[in-house]
Amino acid sequence: MTSHQTGAASARWLTAARLIDLLRTHPDITRAAAAAELGIGSGAATDLLARLRRAELVDEVPAPARGRGRPTTLLRPHPRGPLVIAADLGATGWRVATADVGGAPVVEAAASRLHRDPRRVLGDMAEAIRVIQKRDSSRIRLVSVAAAGTVSDDRLVQFTPRGWMDVDLSQLTSGLPRRVHLPMSVGNDATLAGLAEARTGSARGVGTVLHLIVTTGIGGALIVDGVPTTGAHGAAGEYGHLPFGDRTQLCACGAHGCWNLTVAGDALADLRGDPPPRNPVAYAHRLLDRASGTDASAGHAFTTVARSLGSGIAGLVNVHDPDVVTLGGLASPLRAAATGEFDSAYLGGLMAFRKNAPPPVLDGIHGDDGPLVGAALLGLDRITTPDALAQWAESS
Repeated sequence: MTSHQTGAASARWLTAARLIDLLRTHPDITRAAAAAELGIGSGAATDLLARLRRAELVDEVPAPARGRGRPTTLLRPHPRGPLVIAADLGATGWRVATADVGGAPVVEAAASRLHRDPRRVLGDMAEAIRVIQKRDSSRIRLVSVAAAGTVSDDRLVQFTPRGWMDVDLSQLTSGLPRRVHLPMSVGNDATLAGLAEARTGSARGVGTVLHLIVTTGIGGALIVDGVPTTGAHGAAGEYGHLPFGDRTQLCACGAHGCWNLTVAGDALADLRGDPPPRNPVAYAHRLLDRASGTDASAGHAFTTVARSLGSGIAGLVNVHDPDVVTLGGLASPLRAAATGEFDSAYLGGLMAFRKNAPPPVLDGIHGDDGPLVGAALLGLDRITTPDALAQWAESS
């Protein structure tokens, strides 16, 4: 195919790519509503949907009847359409899922605990990916990975929960047959959770979103018009390593005074005089249950952490100027445990001109699924471009 032909094919699929994006952000959209969003007439919509059905990209089912008027249909991913494999390497376990063009991941394999050896963990995940690819070889187009650590290109350069350093994540596709060359995208879990909230979560449709997630530390992402700011190598958003803490304390990352040291499970344990917990996330959840009772030391710990969280978020708002701040992981319950102190620290840390109308701080809706949903969406972005759709239609 010549470059002119390739360009013409891509242009022909531009409206189709926009419609498939609507399918992700509006799961129950009707044909009529989609046509209105795209600015096309009913005849053009009929032709477009017929082409997408032939290409096994989009299907239709009858919409529930609602009074008089011409019946319409609901748009759905085609049952034989393209898939991405989405993987989430979390702080305490992993999941591997598939997602069609609708964007909702379906978990296919998982482990609730991580082995100390990264080769063992990545080997188990690679086997799950191999099995899925073998089963759906004609449909799988890409592997997209979320990792709860510092990511640079396709390497996990720091994974604090297990002390791993400089792990090559390309091992996740090492079990595939030599003839199979699946592309892989890798992102930080907080970045991808932010992408999920901006696209399909509590900040859907918002222009500039600051998302923060607390697990074993604090990370996040700035999402502008649905696109995360990832930096030169994908390592942007390591907000937990800003020097908002005690500069005499050394962080595992090698820097002093990191914000991570004042937020989440390890900080709570230190404030109560407890030894460092083996699982800081589980420890924080147990302490949250006790803080609602008569445990004064737990209450003091949450007050202190909430203040640090609130003031740090204020600093980031001053830097990034977001429309909305969203919270994931432990950030939401940490705020809820000491709402007054959080609010006071947040407002107190804002520049004067922001205080009358501070960006709202919202709880995310995806919860622990945020990184996996974000990984699926990131992968689908790559396989539903006009060029990618033209290639799929040519091969289907």
